[in-house]
Amino acid sequence: MRRLFLFWRQGGRDLRLLWRALQHPDRPAWLLPATVLLAFFALDPLSLAMPMLGAVDDLVLLPLALRALLSALPQHLKSPQG
Repeated sequence: MRRLFLFWRQGGRDLRLLWRALQHPDRPAWLLPATVLLAFFALDPLSLAMPMLGAVDDLVLLPLALRALLSALPQHLKSPQG
């Protein structure tokens, strides 16, 4: 249970980093379309059709996809003062 809490806590940090990177004037051109695709992935109709699969999708796959998206960011956007 503790690992799940830490996993979600890191997800909050990742969302703040993504928000800051989206507002940065030197963001990569691919970041906005990739974020839109990630949002569509989060709101997919599969979550409504099959609730158990949707829960796994939202609780596990979405934070992993967010982490993968942020790992592709340039280093100057990952830094705290970036």
